[in-house]
Amino acid sequence: MPPPKLEAALLHAVFPGGARVRPRLLLAVTRAVGGQDGPLAYAAAAAVELLHCASLAHDDLPCFDDADLRRGRPTVHALFGEAMAVLVGDGLLVLASEVLARALEGRPDVGVRPLTLLAAAAGVHGGLVAGQAWELEDEVDLGAYHRAKTAALFEASAALGAAVAGADPVPFGELGRALGMTYQLADDVCDRIGAVEELGKRPGRDAELGRPTGARGDLALVQSRLRTAMRRTISAVPPCPGHAELRAVVGDVLALLAARCRVEEVR
Repeated sequence: MPPPKLEAALLHAVFPGGARVRPRLLLAVTRAVGGQDGPLAYAAAAAVELLHCASLAHDDLPCFDDADLRRGRPTVHALFGEAMAVLVGDGLLVLASEVLARALEGRPDVGVRPLTLLAAAAGVHGGLVAGQAWELEDEVDLGAYHRAKTAALFEASAALGAAVAGADPVPFGELGRALGMTYQLADDVCDRIGAVEELGKRPGRDAELGRPTGARGDLALVQSRLRTAMRRTISAVPPCPGHAELRAVVGDVLALLAARCRVEEVR
């Protein structure tokens, strides 16, 4: 067992959680390609959510966003202190790999590709670490920033869903990337027009911190770009046995984003 304060902080970071979009996407892909919601699929789903929670703990730190609210509750550093929040983020990164590796021990037929996909989503070559680091650059490539900070984990989630079922992860990774880029654009819009009650965090921080954002300029034009991105995401659902079901899951996520961003729903 971890030390008591660390255990409490870890639980706070993970539970009760948000919409769990990434693990839901992973499991939907697994089912869509004909796989089972078995132990490996659930371990992979848990791993991507742990990785996401790790990124939130780090993103909220005083050295980055210095956020005091996340999911409608105090952030990890606000409640447990900055040093503990660093440990929580680091610990969840390691735990994500451990959970998936343990599940893979009894599945030599699957190989190590799921671990490779997870590690890439977290890493310095276009993963979460790279995404966080873009915020420290003098000049920011907005596309690369959004791909690393948000889309990389969506891409890994969808690709992992296929990989654990023995299917080709590449086309599903492309779907995940499209959904992730749309999700980030919607998040930028929400930061501009949303309210703390619906977001669970304080809006307007991107502008306050001078963060790169895709929501600058005329709001109507930004919302139009968002609807275009939503249509591209729907069209990115690849052919598979459960195409209709997977399309419906993706549509549900987009409907939630459309409502938050006050744009017409795309199906």
